[in-house]
Amino acid sequence: MATIADVARRAGVAPSTVSYVLSGKRAISPATRAKVEESARALGYLTQQAPRGAARRTGVLGLVAPLRAGTHLPVLMRFVSAVTTAAHRHGNDVLLLTADTGAEGLRQAVQRSGVDGLVVMDVELRDARAPVLRAMDRPSVLIGFPVDPTGLTCVDLDFTAAGALCLDHLADLGHHSVALLGSPQLVYHRDAGYAHRTMAGFTAAAIRRGVSVLTRATDEQLPSVRRTVAALLQEQPRLTALVVHNEGALPSVLTSLRELGRDVPAEVSVVAICPDELAERASPRLTSVHLPAEELGARAVDLLAARLAGVRPPALTLLPPRLTERASAHRRRPGS
Repeated sequence: MATIADVARRAGVAPSTVSYVLSGKRAISPATRAKVEESARALGYLTQQAPRGAARRTGVLGLVAPLRAGTHLPVLMRFVSAVTTAAHRHGNDVLLLTADTGAEGLRQAVQRSGVDGLVVMDVELRDARAPVLRAMDRPSVLIGFPVDPTGLTCVDLDFTAAGALCLDHLADLGHHSVALLGSPQLVYHRDAGYAHRTMAGFTAAAIRRGVSVLTRATDEQLPSVRRTVAALLQEQPRLTALVVHNEGALPSVLTSLRELGRDVPAEVSVVAICPDELAERASPRLTSVHLPAEELGARAVDLLAARLAGVRPPALTLLPPRLTERASAHRRRPGS
């Protein structure tokens, strides 16, 4: 049975162009329209009947990546690139939906775009989009998961385990006073799942290991980060380690420690949760838990392809965290 991708290959155009020709949603040149229609007729696509209750496939997937305050764009674009690459591997184009329009806006955007399915990012603990996604007549996969993932398909890094892994690593190195510098405050206010779960795993591990901890939301700008780090050191003079879960703030954290006269790692060890590439570029190179944006994006598309094929994957797929030791976290000397 021919698909939109087959029609596109025969006509020498993108799958999205075929979708626009067949749906009439955009103006297409007469020559291109004729090529697409001839290809569709030759492959029998125009006479095929869609399965009962299902819309005709367009070969286009939607990526819902709202550009909200507190979003770190370089990391977001890693996800966008990963989803796009994986979608092309499955013969699909990707339509990027960046407006933060809420549940009703999402419903309307999907109806207008006619995408086959959705990959949804920046998931909140009690995400208002979840009921819409459950009721939608096309499948979706979430990168992240709400408190109740019933009826959804979700994939994410196990951020709870990631927060615990960072604390355990520092406890194993002999650190007894550790602080977590997390996402900007507004990220916690909107209940972003990854931020809350990291903090929960970190604090639970601290209780288990008997480590004294402080947690702070952190902006990305250097003056704000410097004030936060200085306040932490004043509040807890025995602080010997930081966990940073804020990619945009990482350079400012390291600069602030240097300006405040604290050597990394001799006086303060630093562990980050970030993509390996960011950890490798820092000075010193950062011990880190890898944020697997590429793998998460690819997994999400693979799960969506399975759902489009009629397979129902598990509700929740969690990737285990992986910590790589580098130069920024050292064993604390007894008595120091």
